[in-house]
Amino acid sequence: MTDKHINIQINYADLKIFNEYNCKDIQYPIILSSPHSGKDFPKEFLQNSCRSEEELRSSEDSFVDEIIMKASASGIPLISMNIPRTFVDVNRDKIEIDDSMYFDKTSEPNSIDSRRCRVGLGVIHRIIAQNKPIYDGLLSYQEVLDRIKFVYDPYHKRLKQLIDKCYKKFGFCLLIDCHSMPSKICNIMNEDKPVEFCISNLFDESCPVEVSHFMAEQLSKQEYRVEFNRPYAGAYITFNYSQPRKNIYTLQLEINRSLYMDECAYKKNNNFQDISNKVSESIIELGKFLLDFNK
Repeated sequence: MTDKHINIQINYADLKIFNEYNCKDIQYPIILSSPHSGKDFPKEFLQNSCRSEEELRSSEDSFVDEIIMKASASGIPLISMNIPRTFVDVNRDKIEIDDSMYFDKTSEPNSIDSRRCRVGLGVIHRIIAQNKPIYDGLLSYQEVLDRIKFVYDPYHKRLKQLIDKCYKKFGFCLLIDCHSMPSKICNIMNEDKPVEFCISNLFDESCPVEVSHFMAEQLSKQEYRVEFNRPYAGAYITFNYSQPRKNIYTLQLEINRSLYMDECAYKKNNNFQDISNKVSESIIELGKFLLDFNK
């Protein structure tokens, strides 16, 4: 990265930060979140990135919000991010800031040197796949604070409101944070069958074992290979919103992208609808289970 200063001026009034679905009449004690399926790039961001839009999409959880839409239609609130994670990643702590990315960063202690920051994947990403830089210079720290204020904070404010609404009705809430996995990651374990679904629960800390195992059973009985916490154990949303003592729990659901899409062309494959039906049906069955589980 050079010492070039990049001043990006975003018109946030033009952005629709997220979509939400079926949030009025909650039928099951579940909230669905899709934080990485956004693909509406601010034009000013694209103009100042040294990567193409297609390259930037490599970090995207393509179509995950559509996969779980049928489950949402049964009466489960869904909040889905429209803005891509390469602009600001809502599945990070807002203080996971890499100080080396900014030309005007103050010395105030409002950032942490997390592992994700060190590899370039903090709340503001430095890189995309294959360690390719997103910018060819240094950003303004104030502009990054605006990304957090106008994009990151509204998403989390609404997500918390939905969790509180669910908890108020049922005295119990399970947040399922939905993602996709690149097939290359699922294949690196050198085993007979790639991982097809990963259920992440912070090694049984974010959710009762009975709940995560019920979800796994729904997918396993359809002959999918399901793993717990492998290759992912859960990220910021899974950790931040889990409050077991209050009966507020979290799961992170990861889907192997090769099951439902052409990863190179960013297009759905012929199995998309089948995968959507099976994932949604599994979530709905989990919702029914939770109605009895919480009695």
